[in-house]
Amino acid sequence: MLATSRRNNEYFSVTSTHESLEKVRSTSRVLESGILPEFDDPLSNSRTSYSSSVSNSVTPQVAPDPGSTLSTAYNLGTLNRPFTLTDFVGNNDVSDIYRFSLASNSSFNLSLNGLTADADVELLNGNGTRIRLSNASGTTSEWIDGSLNAGTYYLNVFRYTGNTNYRLSLSATPIVNGVRTVLGNLGADTFIWQSGFNRTVISGNGNVDFGSGALDTLNLTNISSTTARLNLANASGGGVVYNPGNGARVFDAITLNNGNQILFEGIDRIRFADRTINRFVRPNDPLFNQQWNLHMMGVHNAWNFTKGSTNVMIGVQDTGLGVNSNGNIHPELRTTLIFNNNYRDEFIGGDNYTSHGTAVQGIIAARSNNGIGMSGINWNSPVFNIDVLGGNQADYNLAQATQAMINQANSQGQKLIVNMSLGGGGRDFAFERLIANNQSKALFVIASGNSNTNSISYPANLASVYSNVIAVGASWGTRNANNGATTPGDRISYAGWWGSQYGTGLTLVGPSEVIAPYANRNGQFGYWGGSTSGFNGTSAATPNVAGVASLVWSANRNLSATRIKQIFSQTAFDLGARGYDTTYGHGFVNADAAVRRAMAIGRGVA
Repeated sequence: MLATSRRNNEYFSVTSTHESLEKVRSTSRVLESGILPEFDDPLSNSRTSYSSSVSNSVTPQVAPDPGSTLSTAYNLGTLNRPFTLTDFVGNNDVSDIYRFSLASNSSFNLSLNGLTADADVELLNGNGTRIRLSNASGTTSEWIDGSLNAGTYYLNVFRYTGNTNYRLSLSATPIVNGVRTVLGNLGADTFIWQSGFNRTVISGNGNVDFGSGALDTLNLTNISSTTARLNLANASGGGVVYNPGNGARVFDAITLNNGNQILFEGIDRIRFADRTINRFVRPNDPLFNQQWNLHMMGVHNAWNFTKGSTNVMIGVQDTGLGVNSNGNIHPELRTTLIFNNNYRDEFIGGDNYTSHGTAVQGIIAARSNNGIGMSGINWNSPVFNIDVLGGNQADYNLAQATQAMINQANSQGQKLIVNMSLGGGGRDFAFERLIANNQSKALFVIASGNSNTNSISYPANLASVYSNVIAVGASWGTRNANNGATTPGDRISYAGWWGSQYGTGLTLVGPSEVIAPYANRNGQFGYWGGSTSGFNGTSAATPNVAGVASLVWSANRNLSATRIKQIFSQTAFDLGARGYDTTYGHGFVNADAAVRRAMAIGRGVA
């Protein structure tokens, strides 16, 4: 219901009711993009039209199957960064063999996840002789961690019992100046300390498997915690500031009694011989374990340092919010600031049946740790919602909505993050002037579009012009909308249906096809959920990134919007071609590393 009005009836707060939720059963129907009719823009003297960036599913392409002999091994080439692929072994395809090379002596890490039957993996040298074997029983993940000399190697993934898909993740990092650096992938990885190195640096890099109980683990079971000194980072201190080559970050640290040091980030669990330490936050919301998007971004790790701050305001420009017969928004949405009572989703121009704006805002700022529903990324920062989609009489254009949000943030001394899960239409020069004039205090996070083309839609393409605009593409988790196995981080692309747009100016990618609050035009509330009907499109990826951006800025309010974008570029998990590419931008958003980078800058280390 509406709370007391503020500032001469200009701004209002709208709150959700905590009445019992009506759980609306998700169906296989998918969202349809709604087009906002052209409308006059008095601030820019231009005519624009926008659509919400949701879309609709089919079957991804399947990679060639690896051979089952050394001579027919699938050649992965030279490993020089983390790499993941998805395939199958079973009764009719008992073995997959891969070949790879190392150009120098390297730290090597392997994980085999996503098993539904028992499969094992062995590491062979260039002559085909076994070096290591991982043969855990059942569907337990397999892992190999250690150091390898330069040369050629083979991996053999083979069936033990039954048929199973698998996800094979590899990383190899050169050993430089006696420092062993080990990089995880986007799933559960296990890391061990290896003697002979004065310093070991470990990055877990998010964990899409967290909800199933598979954790990014630092395995020190041959060491007692009583022989080690822990120096764990927190928001006010602790840890060690270290630059792994892409900007200094605050790492957790363990110093062993022989003086050797282990620095680590993105780790869920530390296992000593005598005790286990968890390094994640698990809210009591019942859907949290299904929110793979939060786990894959490492949000559950970043929450160790911040859950959001009132120094940051989150602006949502979208369809407005779905309401029930009493005018209440979804009970999982936190109290929301609105402009001129413009907050109701009229269900035109986003989706004719479900509230696009409700889903978008819920990903960013659903109520968390309240024992109901899902968890929002940001638990504390105020949210300002303005309806800009649908062409309804009360709606605002982008420039008007942006100016209102800037005015409100400035009046409270807050930094502003604007989520725009929309795209299309002609240029809005007044809107662009606001972007250009607020590059310190306002960050714009915008969907790249869903047409599966090598071009970024407007206004996301402004990311190639302005340093405070982030263009967001969409990535899969472990399953697509048809419940088919996918490789985490891969760009979402369905033949003949939709695909995340890519091209010059793309900044990074975030997760899509995810759980989000559901509100329909009949005033019913529930959740998008599961792998068959998750909230999708780059519309869903964008609020995931915007929510993480709000944590980064909450960790260090002295940063500029430009610096936030730079931090994302430095800390993203690299995908596609090595370094920046136009398919994935700088890679997949990494919440834990980005927050740790912001903290390091806050401690005076650039």
